[in-house]
Amino acid sequence: MRAGFPKASVGQRVGLLGGSFDPAHEGHAHITRAALKRFGLDRVWWLVSPGNPLKAEGPAPMARRIEAARRVMHHPRVTITDIEARIGTRYTAETLERLIGLYPGVRFVWLMGADNLTTFHRWDRWRWILDTVPVGVLARPGQGIAARQSKAAVAYARYRLPAERARCLAGHPTPAWCYLRVPMIDISSSEIRASGQWHRTP
Repeated sequence: MRAGFPKASVGQRVGLLGGSFDPAHEGHAHITRAALKRFGLDRVWWLVSPGNPLKAEGPAPMARRIEAARRVMHHPRVTITDIEARIGTRYTAETLERLIGLYPGVRFVWLMGADNLTTFHRWDRWRWILDTVPVGVLARPGQGIAARQSKAAVAYARYRLPAERARCLAGHPTPAWCYLRVPMIDISSSEIRASGQWHRTP
């Protein structure tokens, strides 16, 4: 594997949590720990993105966001990486396609909060994502009903694994997704920015 790229071995179950992390906060760390345990993952990678194509305003500089993320997330099985910038992808489907090629035999699971599920049908090639990798959805405060009634959830309802089978998700044939309710920390990056605790420019 190239220098600066995260490491993974054949057969490992690796959760991918993508986002701008602008800034990272304890809520991100909390759902990561829950995903490791509940989905039976070997590792989780935080994919700190160059920028969200669905957002008009750009995030803080990459190096600053990664530094802040490493202060928040301390776990031996969690890697914080700028691999999307390194491989030149911006859309999740592109990233997954490249990672699957770069890491043959690794079992990737796409992780996201339930708020993302509500707009998932707007993502580029969203059906391809669900058809290609298992997806683990972690419920956040106030998003449960909207997420479960979303276009993607309804379209793929028959492929949803019950919560008690969450540990089977990574090895399950696709399409497969699982919705987990976990005790959540009600905090968001936008709230942190609005409070003045984080500025996009140093």
